[in-house]
Amino acid sequence: MVRLPLTPAEVERGQRLGALLRRARGERSMLATALAARVSPETLRKIESGRVATPAFATIAAIADVLGLSLDVVWAEINRAETAGQRAA
Repeated sequence: MVRLPLTPAEVERGQRLGALLRRARGERSMLATALAARVSPETLRKIESGRVATPAFATIAAIADVLGLSLDVVWAEINRAETAGQRAA
């Protein structure tokens, strides 16, 4: 299967997601957070750094649950720039 290149908007959403997860993780270790969410530390690192801009829903849901984030908050954060751009138009 060939994966299409990510659009600039998808890359930006991935970066916002990574920043949100880093902020929510705070002082918790990446290893403890990843293990609690049942994902590999490498996967969490890639998501937090924006290298995986479109992670699977189940992965994000598991990480958000461990960090105490609602999926509504995650969704609002990663789409905030698009929503602001639509209001300005």
